[in-house]
Amino acid sequence: MLFFIGLGLGDEKDITVRGLEAVRSCSYIFLEAYTSILGVDKEKLEAFYGKKILLADRDLVEQGAEQILEHAKDENVAFLVVGDPFGATTHTDLVIRARERDIEVQVIHNASIMNAIGVSGLQLYNFGQTVSIVFWSDSWRPDSFYDKIAQNSSLGLHTLCLLDIKVKEQSVENLARGRKIFEPPRYMTVNQCVEQLIETEANRKGGAFDPATTLCVGVSRVGQPTQKLIAGTMNELVDAEFGPPLHSFIIAGTTHDLERDYLARFAMTPEDKRVAAGEESEDSGGEGPDLFG
Repeated sequence: MLFFIGLGLGDEKDITVRGLEAVRSCSYIFLEAYTSILGVDKEKLEAFYGKKILLADRDLVEQGAEQILEHAKDENVAFLVVGDPFGATTHTDLVIRARERDIEVQVIHNASIMNAIGVSGLQLYNFGQTVSIVFWSDSWRPDSFYDKIAQNSSLGLHTLCLLDIKVKEQSVENLARGRKIFEPPRYMTVNQCVEQLIETEANRKGGAFDPATTLCVGVSRVGQPTQKLIAGTMNELVDAEFGPPLHSFIIAGTTHDLERDYLARFAMTPEDKRVAAGEESEDSGGEGPDLFG
């Protein structure tokens, strides 16, 4: 049996009772460790579950999945996923490969950013296509996300932006030389996302959003005790402090009174602004657009 078990978004205690029972029945437990991160480390999970956990990086899941599947032929194996098991296409592929080998599969769902983003107060059925915002480099600056944002905007729908995660990545030089040297993990911030969005609108000039007037919401560590939400325009949120990862971003479409009333309590204040070392936060003065009226 191969169990796909969602862990939720917070800590070791977010697993469901059914998920915990399944984990404790397993001989091998793999923790998918590259599409998202939990608020606690592997050791805390091991202590709570009472089981040894093996980290499964991208290479293992996408190239070496036979190791997982071989164990699951004769024993119970758990594949743990932060959020919900079907939050990434890689996991769907692993389910297909297991069923092709006549391995019994059981999926145990949990909360993911796709439904927990309702904490923003924006109604889930008013969200359109979700987009991924990846880190740009000097030679690679994809902006295909813009077309989906524009389509959502034309329909008055909100857009959830999932921000890039770089874990166990190699530099071009190390990759070319075949050296197994990995770069430090990187997690895109709301600020980096907004900078790329503003530049993309300036280049495309399609009017999918206006950095000065479109209501947006930056969120961080959703589902954890330290989760943070700040609402404002892109021009405001580019300077906001959201703290440690993971971050996500919402570009609001047409909003109604209830959504605006809810978001008003998260409106950006001078205290939310990032402060460089040796500087003090200042109120920029003047009045911005009325986002919540």
